[in-house]
Amino acid sequence: TSHTVLLRGSGQHTGDDYDLRAVLGEGDGGVPQGRLLTFYAEAVLGDDDAALDAVRQELRQTLGDEALVDTAGVVATFNSIDRAADATGIPLEEQKAEVTADFRADLGLNDYTYREGAAE
Repeated sequence: TSHTVLLRGSGQHTGDDYDLRAVLGEGDGGVPQGRLLTFYAEAVLGDDDAALDAVRQELRQTLGDEALVDTAGVVATFNSIDRAADATGIPLEEQKAEVTADFRADLGLNDYTYREGAAE
């Protein structure tokens, strides 16, 4: 949810209307080349090396080497943050729960489970 808060806040700041359903893999989110970036992130986290090679090449050809490096860094950072939170069982903070209630309901994110006491 933190990533979605950042995307929504960025859009509010710039006046852009991002479609938050992009976090579920639906559409491009209103982000230029958003679908390609999503395919890349999914391929990095997947186990199909051929798919990763193909989307990496497409990303390089479409956006350039610098964008590939930036995108790899973002994917790695977001992945490590999520893994650490999941591994420790960190629950959603009360403050974030309040400011994300609307889109968590709209996107069905409340359907994901959290095991009470997992972080203890």
